[in-house]
Amino acid sequence: MTKQAYGRIAHRHVEVNGVRLHVAEQGEGPLVLLLHGFPESWYSWRHQFAPLAEAGYRVVAVDQRGYARSEQPASVDSYTLLHLVGDVTGLIRALGEERAVLVGHDWGAPVAWTTATLRPDLVRGVAGLSVPPVPTLGLPPLAQARERFGDGFYQVYFQRPGVADAELVRDPHLTFRRLLYTGSGDRPRTGESRAWVVGEGQTLLDGLAEPEKLPAWLSEADIEAYVADYAEHGERAFTGGLNWYRNIDRNNELLAGLFGLPVGVPALYVAGDQDMVTTLIPEEAMRQLLQHLAPKLYRRVTLPGVGHWTQQESPAEVTEALLDFLRHLDG
Repeated sequence: MTKQAYGRIAHRHVEVNGVRLHVAEQGEGPLVLLLHGFPESWYSWRHQFAPLAEAGYRVVAVDQRGYARSEQPASVDSYTLLHLVGDVTGLIRALGEERAVLVGHDWGAPVAWTTATLRPDLVRGVAGLSVPPVPTLGLPPLAQARERFGDGFYQVYFQRPGVADAELVRDPHLTFRRLLYTGSGDRPRTGESRAWVVGEGQTLLDGLAEPEKLPAWLSEADIEAYVADYAEHGERAFTGGLNWYRNIDRNNELLAGLFGLPVGVPALYVAGDQDMVTTLIPEEAMRQLLQHLAPKLYRRVTLPGVGHWTQQESPAEVTEALLDFLRHLDG
């Protein structure tokens, strides 16, 4: 497990639960484990490494199973939330630590919330970016998504084996450019639903706007970094991440007995007011979710003008919120 220098960030691979995971790390001190979402990698935390490390923390961002430089198990069944929680708990041990603060964004947030709920002995605190804790500890069943948005809703569209896989890998530069732009606070405001919905006879990318120029928070070098991270898996570059979506209903079945179980550790929730996730949840429902499922919520932070890519679009504000939360945990 030799480390490869990348600036001040070191990279290596660790085997956890029979899966080879790529990690990027910097700093020494209490462990802060960063969990990305779709379609991202460790790189989505690039702005948080140095400030958290300089504040006295050991910062580790992992490419979660199926993503980027980590191994991609072949079976769809290998991507349930229970597998992902197992990866986090195993990774804490593999890093030689007993406990960690978990920070998750997008899909990484349900992994973080669920790990904190099931293994509070390992988690000092949990921060969720974009996605709040939900009663089933996963995402809502696909039947609810179909009823609300139709069969074109992206989570439903992703269920078709091989379809989105082939579409997204055809031109990875285009994929990252359009997904990151249209999920951000910089996308055109149409007044319509901000959810990704595939039109009849279209692909997902057909319906997503092509930016005339990239927003200030996203550069061509950033897109190149994502493309390079995903290149290892060739034609299956996006299949691992898509397989997470293909376990949504299975997660609800596996975790049904835990419905409504609250997160028992101190928590932080950060989201943009232009995030497609939060704009689809009425404010009163969001308030009740946080009240009932995160009773030890330290703070809720709403970032004006920020879309779905929370820590990338508003890095300074997110980092400060995390540092404030960490100071709270450290007393």
